[in-house]
Amino acid sequence: MDLIPAPRHQTPYATDDAFVLGPETTLTATPGAEGAARWLRGVLGAATGLPLAPVEPSGTDVIRLAVDEEVARELGPEGYRIMAAPDSGVHIFGGGPAGVFWGAQTLRQMLGADAFRRAPLGEREWKVPTCHIQDSPRFGWRGFMLDVARHFMPKDIVFRYLDLMAAHKLNVLHLHLTDDQGWRVEIRQYPKLTEIGSWRERTKVGLRESPLWDERPHGGYYTQDDIREIVAYATERHITVVPEIDIPGHSQAAIAAYPELGNADVIDTAALPVLTSWGVNPNVLAPSDTTLRFYENVLTELLELFPGTFIHIGGDECPKEQWRESADAQRRIKELDLEDEDELQSWLIRHFDSWLAERGRRLIGWDEILEGGLAPGAAVASWRGFAGGVAAARAGHDVVMCPESHVYLDWRQSESEEEPVPIAHARSLEDVYRFEPVPADLTREEAARVIGTQANAWTEVMDSVRVLDYMAFPRLAAFAEVAWSQLPAPDERDWAGFEARMRTHYARLDALGVEYRPPAGPRPWQRRPGIVGRPKAGPPPIR
Repeated sequence: MDLIPAPRHQTPYATDDAFVLGPETTLTATPGAEGAARWLRGVLGAATGLPLAPVEPSGTDVIRLAVDEEVARELGPEGYRIMAAPDSGVHIFGGGPAGVFWGAQTLRQMLGADAFRRAPLGEREWKVPTCHIQDSPRFGWRGFMLDVARHFMPKDIVFRYLDLMAAHKLNVLHLHLTDDQGWRVEIRQYPKLTEIGSWRERTKVGLRESPLWDERPHGGYYTQDDIREIVAYATERHITVVPEIDIPGHSQAAIAAYPELGNADVIDTAALPVLTSWGVNPNVLAPSDTTLRFYENVLTELLELFPGTFIHIGGDECPKEQWRESADAQRRIKELDLEDEDELQSWLIRHFDSWLAERGRRLIGWDEILEGGLAPGAAVASWRGFAGGVAAARAGHDVVMCPESHVYLDWRQSESEEEPVPIAHARSLEDVYRFEPVPADLTREEAARVIGTQANAWTEVMDSVRVLDYMAFPRLAAFAEVAWSQLPAPDERDWAGFEARMRTHYARLDALGVEYRPPAGPRPWQRRPGIVGRPKAGPPPIR
């Protein structure tokens, strides 16, 4: 069946028989499984043309979905069990609604690549191999970060990627909504954030070294109703959407809209535009009461839109030069009896950690929030390697491991000169498959603090969904297996077996219309000759 991600236990029955879907096959669901049944009927009905009527069968020609207490006890709420045989039909038992849904995703894979199409291709025999599958995830946070701030992705692309995430059993969409180059979410109290901050006059093509520019204005944002729709669509697929609003760095789009947020005693903040190029930017938020109240109001509106536990506040790549030069910032350091500018950033993060905690939410930020002291309730997304995550776990904080050296999907996929806009070190499909999120030197208690892992797609050079597809896939499929499956140590993993299963999985991606990177290298139209990147030789340093 070549399932991806690989289930914990998969036992084919000793028979060549299969359960065959036909016009009389029914699809039923017990309480708690109705959502998965709606989804499965929709996708399989579209692909097969079969009605899959929701009526209780009198015989065995049935796909039955159910929430099961025994599965919940043994495998947890996201676990599931599948039993398929021609004389009894297909039974999917989940520990909870999510478990039933993940089981339904597995059933779709079992039916073959054409089950991923949106319309029937004609007569097909839809066979479910006879088997017993028992499965549950390794991590509770199996994330994908989509950067819509650098290049805006309309909501239909977000829906598409939610479907692709669900097909790979990923359950957290980290939506990077703000940066120097654009603000992407409507805030009613501050309309200039989208009137001014959501578009830039032109865009650097390639990285900072490139002489090329796209002279078209670039922009876009999600209305609050768009966000509600995205969150509802994700919720139906048991995916939590975690918004990121950058504080205090990566904030020039917000300062361009509201200059009082910047360090106006150092630079003319009223002259700052939405940034048109890339890289770490010195124009950061002022550590003022105005900034605190502004972002409290922003977050108040976000809490109405995003019901999940975590809110991501960035915290990365915040240069401190303006604070060092600012009399107002230096006065604040003295008032608060802080040691230095790092502690000033920590004070800002701690403020929002407490503010969110008072409202029943939790703050998560990039590992720079460790500098100057970590806020008590904060979780850490460790991107600059493993060291930040290890330090946070040893200090008793929850960690999401997403080291750039392994799971940054903007990094190039091979050493070949044909790779488009080559960034950093080459990280292949095999490299991602051999990624281990939990460092071996953590104790059992410390390792339990690693609540999950995440792959990040930064879109400075991903200016279309076609480019995003190329950079994300097939590596996101390998990452999904790392996040879900119980794999051995990296050197002991069955790369040849995974590679063989991927040959089947490519046909599923083809049916879904994903323009992935082929194993042999980019297709001619996937290359981008003449756009310089920033390649680095050899394997990346592991920190």
